[in-house]
Amino acid sequence: MSASRLRRVAVLVLEGAKPLDVGIPAQVFTTRASMPYEVRLCGAAPPTGLLDGRRATTHWHYTRALAAKHPLVRVDENVLFVDEGRVLTSAGAASGIDLCLHILRGDLGVAASNHAARRLVAAPYRSGGQAQYVPRSVPEPLGERFAATREWVLHRLDEPLTLDLLASQAAVSPRTFSRRFVEETGYTPMQWVMRARIDMARELLERSERSVEQIATDVGLGTGANLRMHFQRILGTTPSEYRRTFTRGE
Repeated sequence: MSASRLRRVAVLVLEGAKPLDVGIPAQVFTTRASMPYEVRLCGAAPPTGLLDGRRATTHWHYTRALAAKHPLVRVDENVLFVDEGRVLTSAGAASGIDLCLHILRGDLGVAASNHAARRLVAAPYRSGGQAQYVPRSVPEPLGERFAATREWVLHRLDEPLTLDLLASQAAVSPRTFSRRFVEETGYTPMQWVMRARIDMARELLERSERSVEQIATDVGLGTGANLRMHFQRILGTTPSEYRRTFTRGE
């Protein structure tokens, strides 16, 4: 791919930056040689002002300091990453992976993002709105059980899934499951299931020639009309237009 067609990713390196923080974007955006990115490192020179008037985040330990030093920045301490268009910020090393995968999903689609996540042995999707940390302790066995439940769900998206069924699989009450699930993921259980279904639909639209009706059945949404409704609500576009976006130029 010619240099003129590459998407330039500028990584801001501040004093005290750790090698891991700097290396994550280079690692994510080069998981395949064909990825259309050019990663550049850059420093800050006053007056940059890129975040003035914008929402941004950083590691929860430094959010108050950032807000005090730069009062024009709308600092959000309760999220993993913030997408403000051309300027994006994340909360720390691990959330930097989430942010980069978020960029891949938007640019290249779910299949490319999932491929990168597998190469990095990372979670394929954590919402930017997920809390940086759980405010109270969650016993390790419970957290492990919920991870197993989410994996269980991903292999059964074409089946009827209810809150009671998920809670039963996790061996806790529906009320406890709902509360802890929101703390772990930032979504209610059924919101998470719906987004998992839409993500699976996105990948099928990108990688297969199955009809919208067939894909709706594959992901447990029943009808094409139902898939279109949720697709439009979550992504702001239609399945057909999404498919055209990721097949143009092939």
